[in-house]
Amino acid sequence: MIWNWQQPDWPQFRYEKAQREVQEDCFLHSAGILLGVIKHLDADAHEKLRIELITNEALQTSAIEGEILDRESVQSSLRRQFGLQTDDRRIPPREQGIAGMMVELYKTFAEPLTHETLFHWHTLLTQGRTDLRDIGCYRTHEEPMQVVSARLDRPTVHFEAPPSRNVHKEMDHFVEWFNRTVPGGPNPLPPVTRSGIAHLYFVTIHPFEDGNGRVGRAIAEKALAQSLGHPTLLALADAIKRRQKEYYRALEEANKDNDISSWLAWFADTVLDAQSTTQMRVEFLVEKTKLLDRLRGQLNQRQEKALLRMFQEGPDGFKGGMSAEKYIAIAPTSPATATRDLQDLVEKGALVRKGERKHTRYYLSVISDHP
Repeated sequence: MIWNWQQPDWPQFRYEKAQREVQEDCFLHSAGILLGVIKHLDADAHEKLRIELITNEALQTSAIEGEILDRESVQSSLRRQFGLQTDDRRIPPREQGIAGMMVELYKTFAEPLTHETLFHWHTLLTQGRTDLRDIGCYRTHEEPMQVVSARLDRPTVHFEAPPSRNVHKEMDHFVEWFNRTVPGGPNPLPPVTRSGIAHLYFVTIHPFEDGNGRVGRAIAEKALAQSLGHPTLLALADAIKRRQKEYYRALEEANKDNDISSWLAWFADTVLDAQSTTQMRVEFLVEKTKLLDRLRGQLNQRQEKALLRMFQEGPDGFKGGMSAEKYIAIAPTSPATATRDLQDLVEKGALVRKGERKHTRYYLSVISDHP
């Protein structure tokens, strides 16, 4: 197999520009609408939204790589690094590292990309790792950097990156390209196109011993934020996680040819999906704030605890709905009191009831699509 980086036109990627125009216009239009909605949030709601969205992105970009992190630890670390009030819990290295990278990305999105930036991100991501030889620098091992699957005695090579001896030269070219194509630069590119190329270009080089996917998605986010002039708070990793098999398949196909029209089409569609998810979460937060403000002083402690637990699940809703049994597990009380509390929440417009008797379930009223 001759990979894209081995072909004579590397890294002169080819694609149909006209085909990208509609998706680029949709991205910019939706970004404007989303920014307008966010601007109407008060400071407290905006802070909650920022922490919630960044937490979810940190969790999902790690989950794509098979790394399951603790949500509360990531959130606590984010709050601490943004200078917000938090608990005094001890944050494990993995959670602290991904939170640190996400905060750096948020705060420094407008700055040019440098080798030092990438080394710093990699150092943060690999906190506590003792199994890696090269941390905070590009890989140096002599063996091929390959993505393989199937049996050990008959592996399938899905991709092989450039050898380590070529990595620094390749990354010099990549960093120069990224900074040259920024808005206002010598060769600016449309937002989604630049982001998609940046992600593919970086993961093709695969410059680090580990962590390339997470750094690559951060670079894609940085490209979008630079194009908009503000942090995106975009649910990109979340959208990719939902399409994970497609994601790897699209990358594998793009690694074989420098005509990347299909990759950019897939990537743009995923970015637009991510925008839609972010807008849904913003609207959910707005409705949640309105509901809690309206019910302030009208709920007992059990009801408040259960309602906040349901809101914690976000716009996807409380899995399976709330039942009297789940309510008792969250806010210990008698079955009769649990039923009265839940019915009272229905009467107050906080919950919607579905089903009868033992099949009765309760759903948040602010979520329009109930089973």
